[in-house]
Amino acid sequence: MEEYLKTVAGMMALAARTAPKAIGKDYIEIKILTGPDIAGLANEMIKYGEESGKPNYDRDGGNVRNSEAVLLLSLKEPLYLGLNCGACGFDTCSEMDKNLKKGPEFSGPLCTWRVIDLGIALGSAVKTASLFNADNRIMYRIGVAALRKGLIEGEIAIGVPLSATGKSIYFDR
Repeated sequence: MEEYLKTVAGMMALAARTAPKAIGKDYIEIKILTGPDIAGLANEMIKYGEESGKPNYDRDGGNVRNSEAVLLLSLKEPLYLGLNCGACGFDTCSEMDKNLKKGPEFSGPLCTWRVIDLGIALGSAVKTASLFNADNRIMYRIGVAALRKGLIEGEIAIGVPLSATGKSIYFDR
């Protein structure tokens, strides 16, 4: 199943890349992990859970370890739209931009429209996995560990592991 799931991950990456983005600007980073990179990611997830005391990093790390591929998506250096809409919590885009700082897991604030771009790309990717009947689950904990380990760059990241077994390892746990 590994080769099939690598192909599905590639199709998911294609769907994420071609998903619509606000004013046609693309700040989405995409990476596919297979083989030893998956084990390293799983180890980092478990380690971070232990260090931070946050629950379920061990559970999700176990799921990742049993996956054949993982799709990573992130927002890297996303420029704001310039709408001054206030959706980010600031009155102007330049005010938001001046307040960017690294948080414990992700950096922010971020332009809400760029985060929506990431969500649309993610939705397009998992829809594609569904078309191929590949078991998958969107996991924010993967993004935290992937950034910490340097597997992908960006201000915020998220991951989607892929598996093909008789029962979904991501929901039947």
